[in-house]
Amino acid sequence: MAEPISEKERLDSPSTSKTEDVSASLPVFEQGKGYVREYAPAKDGIELHPKPTIDPLDPLNFSKAQKLTCLSIVMALYFLFTWITTVTVPSFQLLQNQYGISYAQVNWTVAIPALGLTVGPLIWSSLADIFGRRLIFIIGTVIALASTIGAALAPNFSGYMAARFFQGLGVSPASTVGLAIINDLFFEHERGQKVGLWVLALDIGLLVGPLVGGFITIIDQYWAQWLSAIMFAVLLLIEVFLLPETLYPRSLMLSRLPTAGSGEELEKPLIADYGNIPRTRRLPFFNFKKVPGVGAQKPYDSLIYFLKTWSYPNVAIAVFFYAFAWYWWILSVITYLPVAYKDYKPEIQGLLFMGLILGTLFSELLCSGTLSDIIMLKLAKRNNDVRIPEMRLWLVYPAVLITTIGLIVWGISVDKRWHWIVGQIALFLFGAGIQIGNTAISSYVVDCYPLHAMSIIVYYAVVLNASAFINPFFISPWCETVGFTWTFTVQGLIAFFVMVPVTIVLQKYGRRMSEWRGPPSWVSPEYST
Repeated sequence: MAEPISEKERLDSPSTSKTEDVSASLPVFEQGKGYVREYAPAKDGIELHPKPTIDPLDPLNFSKAQKLTCLSIVMALYFLFTWITTVTVPSFQLLQNQYGISYAQVNWTVAIPALGLTVGPLIWSSLADIFGRRLIFIIGTVIALASTIGAALAPNFSGYMAARFFQGLGVSPASTVGLAIINDLFFEHERGQKVGLWVLALDIGLLVGPLVGGFITIIDQYWAQWLSAIMFAVLLLIEVFLLPETLYPRSLMLSRLPTAGSGEELEKPLIADYGNIPRTRRLPFFNFKKVPGVGAQKPYDSLIYFLKTWSYPNVAIAVFFYAFAWYWWILSVITYLPVAYKDYKPEIQGLLFMGLILGTLFSELLCSGTLSDIIMLKLAKRNNDVRIPEMRLWLVYPAVLITTIGLIVWGISVDKRWHWIVGQIALFLFGAGIQIGNTAISSYVVDCYPLHAMSIIVYYAVVLNASAFINPFFISPWCETVGFTWTFTVQGLIAFFVMVPVTIVLQKYGRRMSEWRGPPSWVSPEYST
């Protein structure tokens, strides 16, 4: 674990006095040591990040109802992010017959949306930093809706694959832009719970998709797409009328307005119009111009920052090994569950995803994000009220252990034809482990560089979805060659014997990596002018 910060160091932090110097109003990255010192008070005596103004148009000052509405919209699109990938799994046999393709080829129809989900963050993220989160969410949902209708009407396999790619591309803002919205609305001490709910939406969409898809297949394979189109249409209306802009020129406003809790007060109407800067709810209903007051961005910045993020070892190591040694096995289970239970009807196969769903829900409701925040708070109290990102990683150990047990037992239960309830218990453990691990890793990498959240989550999303794109291409020959027992046993052992040492290294050397590399040279646009 990292060495505690001394009380003297903490008390030597800069004061909270108002200043016209923008850089002085920003949280200070303590010489690249992997933690941030902020100047505004928070609950339990630990300082706040981000630093809030007294502006009612500041997203941090939105009402609780407004914040939860925005969070729900983000979660809904992130649910559909993976729903579109797996809702078609129970209809694989019908798709094979419709297009005259093999099981390996129909498996590619799961990989192609993941390719769109991989490319999307590199396109949408910089645009969301220029034109705002709301516009990109709406445009992405329109593309997803149109391509879903196209998938339902596709006359041939190539047309269907093209539509599936654009489905993934359209829904991809849910990852990076969605997390940016969460970052805009909530403080660091709330991040574990909110990110946990965000990840929950992703994992539940992945699992509820085939559950519902099994029953939809009773009608025909086309209804998997038509139902998705209806869901996108409803979500689009909600986004248009209930999702405000959350990109806020925080650096600029901190240089002009008092911070919350500073004791300085201004009239609310004066605050709302201060500097005559259009922001958040004062922007046009459809804003096609650059959001005023945020840092200069170029459309290709996301790609550049993605490539640069590979040079930040704590983030690169955590995300890469999580994606390619742990997370991608969930696609192995989902795409091969119909093969494992091929004697069951599609609707029964869908019900057999309940173990995964319940494990995911159980882990998030009873631990995961909320437990991560509690652990973070208690460990910070022992560390002179200073949070260290590596505190997030303690949940990785139990998570990867139950993931490994779940994978091994499920693979054996399929080959040995054990009672289906054994497989459900195994999938419950597997789903719970994946959910806890996803929340821990995503919270950790954002906490490492909180002023660079968008860039960090672009890296996370691209690498994670690249693993989901690759998996369907090799799982079929692997499982057909050695069977379920050895395929899933090896997958479980890889997860355990890779992630445990990786986590130990990150907890022991993560801060040293940050000191060695220093913070990124760029910041999120709301912190630059």
